[in-house]
Amino acid sequence: MTVDEFVKLLDAATNLVGTLAWPVLIGYVLIRFAPAMNEFFASLGEFTFKGAGFEASAKRKQAQAAAALAAAAATRPDADTTPESTARSAREAAEVVADAVTPRALRKASRATVLWVDDKPENNVYERQSLEALGVTFVLATSTEEAMEKRKAQRFDAIISDMGRPPDNRAGYTLLKRLRDAQDQTPYVIYAGSNAPEHKAEARRNGALGCTNRASELFEYVISALRIAA
Repeated sequence: MTVDEFVKLLDAATNLVGTLAWPVLIGYVLIRFAPAMNEFFASLGEFTFKGAGFEASAKRKQAQAAAALAAAAATRPDADTTPESTARSAREAAEVVADAVTPRALRKASRATVLWVDDKPENNVYERQSLEALGVTFVLATSTEEAMEKRKAQRFDAIISDMGRPPDNRAGYTLLKRLRDAQDQTPYVIYAGSNAPEHKAEARRNGALGCTNRASELFEYVISALRIAA
């Protein structure tokens, strides 16, 4: 790893949040993933755009989003931490971000507010940071009832939900049905413990964009949802 590449990795890490613990963890993750990430960072094209007082560097935002996705993949409870698997996860994160983050996507993200419903929001910190790096604002709810109340109070560009919330082990579908019954067609994604094809198909049948347990795929779903949102 060259000095320049290391600086890029460290810069992406330390600019994500202001806490002390996060840079230490993400720095470790990114250094471990460096062989898979170096080529991505080296190939990023710098572009900026301005409008309505907003200026953003896509290169920095891409780096931050990819760093957070790599951390999300590495720290999930069911993560495969073998070197081969972590390298694949890092490479996937880099490719997903490079494909998804365009000037138009950044403009959409900078104005977007997403409702995330999960009774354990601390489990999704890095996933949220990957999208916050692009400017997405999150509102959190820990129950179906709280989500419905927050939905009444404001409009959301997308909704992410887990599946089981005590005492309802299908709370993700319960919330989705209540939203659709209320004529709310906000793009909806389920982020749960399964990535099985039959569960993805079931989610689509119920009116969701899809379901996944992979941070990179969740990122793709949300970027797609922001394209759909008016």
